[in-house]
Amino acid sequence: MIKDYWYLAVLFFLAVFLYSWFRKLLSRKVEEARQKLLNTKNEHLFLEGRNADLEKENMILRNSLEKNTALYDLTKEVCKPLNEEEVFSIFKEQIKRYVNLKDLKLIKGEADVSQFQDYTGLSLYIGKSLFGYLLASGVKDEDKDTFHILAHQFILGIKRAVLYEKVQELAIRDSLTHILSRRYFLERFVEEINRSRKFDYSLAFLMIDIDYFKDLNDRYGHLVGDVILKEVSRIIKDNIRQIDILGRYGGEEFCLALPETEKEEAKFAAERIREAIEDALIRAYDEDLRITLSVGIAVFPGDAQDTDALIDRADQALYKAKQSGRNKVCIHGG
Repeated sequence: MIKDYWYLAVLFFLAVFLYSWFRKLLSRKVEEARQKLLNTKNEHLFLEGRNADLEKENMILRNSLEKNTALYDLTKEVCKPLNEEEVFSIFKEQIKRYVNLKDLKLIKGEADVSQFQDYTGLSLYIGKSLFGYLLASGVKDEDKDTFHILAHQFILGIKRAVLYEKVQELAIRDSLTHILSRRYFLERFVEEINRSRKFDYSLAFLMIDIDYFKDLNDRYGHLVGDVILKEVSRIIKDNIRQIDILGRYGGEEFCLALPETEKEEAKFAAERIREAIEDALIRAYDEDLRITLSVGIAVFPGDAQDTDALIDRADQALYKAKQSGRNKVCIHGG
């Protein structure tokens, strides 16, 4: 009987021990599960926060991409034309896609812009030279940075147009005298010959040569010679019409086309130029110089029917003026 009680007691204590151990085990498992759940929640919150950060970074990158794309598109558009006015016209249209503004003005060169106090202004420089001012009204504070960025793209287009214009100017102008180069003069001369032929006009051609220019160059040097060439071209320009075409033929020779001009009219114009040069006192550094010109004249269509022949006839007349004492005007066949 006692053995049965002892057996039951052992079973009871064993049951209590197992219950206690199972309860602790279950409690630990529950705690571990709760901790895992908490960790999962924290990780989820962290990932949500990181996702939000990534969304912000993605938005920043997207905005940056859009801005860079806008810069590329705008720069591409404003760099298409090779004329300053066209560059500004395109920029004025394109900038409205990115910045809200009421008015946009381009003022070239040095100018008083105090009257535009309500405008957002930007000085535009090409190298160290002030090109002008870009002025915009109605630009919001949050758009000012974008406006300035886009304005710098505008100046890229302007620089390209200005450079192109300078290259074109160099191609058609003599770099020393700033009158037409020989190549471009001959292009214009052909056009005038064709126009004169079409409308049955006379066209006078003058070959003009500075007398004793080589002696002047040898005596005073090339710098003085350059001043003489510039002054002679200036005086000739001052004594011809706007429709007349003046070029530097080469060295000390100038070529002049007088549209719709007969021989006597051409001789009168040539004498006016010759006398103006003869009367001029040319100041070249420390030298005061007086020079003279010799002029040969040929007239289309009487003396020749094309440019080469007309130039040759005028050159023959110039040679005659040189041979007969210089400082003279000679007409071919006269």
